Amino acid sequence: MSVASPALQNRPAGFSTMDYGLYAATVLAWGFSWIAMKGQVATVAPEVSVFWRFVLAAAIMLAWAKVRGHNLAFPLKDHLRFAGLGALLFSTNFTLFYYGAALLPSGLLAVIFSTASIFNLFLGLVLFGQRPNLLALAAGVLGFAGIALMFWPKLSGTGLNSGAAFGLAMCIGGTLSFCLGNMLSADTQRRGIGVTPATAWGMVYGMIFLGIVSALRGQSFSVEWSLPYFGGLIYLAVVASVIAFASYLTLLGRIGSARAGYATVLFPVVALTLSTIFEGYQWTPLAAAGLVCVLGGNMLMLRAR
Repeated sequence: MSVASPALQNRPAGFSTMDYGLYAATVLAWGFSWIAMKGQVATVAPEVSVFWRFVLAAAIMLAWAKVRGHNLAFPLKDHLRFAGLGALLFSTNFTLFYYGAALLPSGLLAVIFSTASIFNLFLGLVLFGQRPNLLALAAGVLGFAGIALMFWPKLSGTGLNSGAAFGLAMCIGGTLSFCLGNMLSADTQRRGIGVTPATAWGMVYGMIFLGIVSALRGQSFSVEWSLPYFGGLIYLAVVASVIAFASYLTLLGRIGSARAGYATVLFPVVALTLSTIFEGYQWTPLAAAGLVCVLGGNMLMLRAR
């Protein structure tokens, strides 16, 4: 998807009104999703909330694939790939972040997730022996230094916060799961399987895995009967999981992966702004410096691509 089509190569460098609209839809949908996630973890088990999220999202994606005329019949070997996507992208990834959401401000969740491209750098080195260039290496160091600065007051000295440490570990695990799922998704696309049907089936398998885990753990599938909970659930399923996905993929096709990737720089700013307003997130000089480092690392990583 990083190779531009002839139409894209001939496109003027400036953004059109539609490009700006798609950018805004992507950044706002993802930026607001983290505060919505916080409302899902107060009274309902994370696995159950994510299960119902993907019951709705999978139904919408399957219907969308049918409307678009995609073939949804695949051999068993492809379903094994879809099951892998479900395990990595549409169950483990989200569930770990939901656990993190119970312990951390929503804005910090977004900041950690925004470093996915930096985690990809180190996974490529560990799994495939891909040595990063100096710019990418500098981006990785800067990004991880930013995370350390933002969490340092909670994790250092006599004020060690075990909850914050556990939440950070959950979010790092969720980001690694997302990165591994992206690698599997990229390989699936290289084999000629479309993004939409692969995503639809991945959501179905993620939903199944979460249902099995929740049943084995004896968790109730009942949810909180309140407008905030259901409003957040519908937002996360429809807007954050389907509309944002469609907007981002369309943006990729129109302006290319390098410029579209700057959405990962912008949505943490939206999430932290909301966290400051609604959760009382306390800014410190270290936190501000850390955010600058994370965003700077993301921008350097995009240039390094």
